[in-house]
Formats: sequence, C-alpha cells, structure tokens
Amino acid sequence: MQGRIIRGIAGFYYVVSEGRIWTCRARGIFRRKGQKPLVGDFVTIEITDETAGEANVTSILPRKNALIRPEAANVDQAMVFFALKNPDPDAVLLDRFLVCMAYQHVPVIICFNKADLADPAESREWTTLYESCGYEIRIISAKEGTGTEEVRSLLYGKTTVVAGPSGAGKSTFANQMQSLLHMETGELSQKLGRGKNTTRRAELLMVDEHTFFCDTPGFTSLDLPGMEPEELQGCFPEFAPYEPLCRFTQCSHITEPDCGVKQAVEEGKISRRRYESYSMFYQELKEIRRRKY
Repeated sequence: MQGRIIRGIAGFYYVVSEGRIWTCRARGIFRRKGQKPLVGDFVTIEITDETAGEANVTSILPRKNALIRPEAANVDQAMVFFALKNPDPDAVLLDRFLVCMAYQHVPVIICFNKADLADPAESREWTTLYESCGYEIRIISAKEGTGTEEVRSLLYGKTTVVAGPSGAGKSTFANQMQSLLHMETGELSQKLGRGKNTTRRAELLMVDEHTFFCDTPGFTSLDLPGMEPEELQGCFPEFAPYEPLCRFTQCSHITEPDCGVKQAVEEGKISRRRYESYSMFYQELKEIRRRKY
C-alpha cells in the first residue's frame, strides 16, 4: 500500500493510508543507503499486523523537495503568523524565517494577525514593506474572524508549513484547523500522543486527503547545513534589481564601495530595516563558518 508519513518519533513512523494510521518501522535498507524517512514523505508500506495497525516502510517515493528546517518533505508553501500588536512584530525574527524558506525554495504567505488592535496605517506599513519584497500578505483578526476563512482557503489542496512566534495566533489557527481534521476519532490523539498547545517536532495534520499542514517548532537559527554567507543575498529578492549596479560582481553588499544595493537603501528603494537584517544574518553566517573551520 501507499501512504504518507505524518509523524516520526523514536524510530516509529506514523503513516496515513486508506483512512487509517499505521504504526511503522523503517527497514534497515534505509540506514544502509543513508536515507532517512521524513514527515511528508510518500511511502509504500507492507502490513505486518492488520489488527494492531502495524507495518513496515518499504520504500520512499520520489520527493518534490526535502526541507532541512523543519525536517519535512513534499512541502508546497509556508504560512507564517505575526501579531500586529501584543506583541509588536519582530521584523528580525520574520526575516529569519523568510530567509530559511527562501533558501529552501518554499514560497511564503505572511499573515499579520490582531488587525483589530492595530492602527490601519500600521497595517498598511507592514503590508507595503513585504509586498515590495515580493511576498503575499494577509491582514487578519482571528478574534473577530476577519480574513480567517480566506487564509484557510489558501491551505486547501496543498501541504503547508505553519509557523510563528508565541502570541501571534499560530496556535489558535492550528487548533481551528485541527477541528476540521479528516480523522477526528480518538485514534489520532492516541497514536500520536500530541499535546494541545506545544510543538516539539514537525508533524503533518490532515484536513482531507489532499490537504495537510505542518505545525512546526520555533525558528531561531540560520544554521542551515551548507548555507554560506555568499548565498544570503539570494534570499532577499528585493536586492536583485540593484545588484547589476554594483562595481564588483561578487559584491557582498556589506563593505564594498559603489554598491548598488547599499545605494538603493540610502535612496529608500530598499527597506533599511530589511538591509539591517541582511547585515546581521551575513555576520552570523560568517561566524558559523568560522566555528566550523
């Protein structure tokens, strides 16, 4: 049978197939090949005990992608929640998440929550800033229900990574989505042992057979294996139009003279706030590389 891994823990993989969750072990062939099944993988399984719902994972089907953080496969998009007020948005934390997703080639939808608490001008400022960088923005109020149905509609038919800091409304949204889960019986909670309000590891939650969302742990580091400081500028899409204006072809946009990106910052064409995030992350990645070598 074919199925999809929705959670992996302590050597067990929980696979949804034909409306049922199977508790699976991965065969030793994966270790010998250096392969690791991931949440989101489409797999084939071989039933060992139908009554107990036990099986073995026998193969991993070809992946669309495989994310490093969170560890998940076959992801279509990411949705990140930040509050407009209580707490105020943390631009550096948001930019950190956007970099992580851009490096892994995952498109992002940014949801700014608590619109009922924010000044409309503030909402427009955040919207303008990130739309100018090429991101899709939604302004919502989970408390009042404004915009939430449209946000939910963006999930259907896709596998979405959902993230956000404490107090931003991600957990509320995730709990609302869980109320729509295709499998609402006690089997889900009993087999997965999932807590209600904490996320310690990535797992897929199934809304229907084509719609999954991946509730993720927090994101605080840019220590992505293989990411070099020189690759960071590619994760800031608003830099691209100005890079041909740099004197040096390998310009880092940090210390070089006649830098088109820095000039665009001075002229207000690129957000100074975003450029400060870039500079901070660049130094962080250089320090990570220094410690490694």
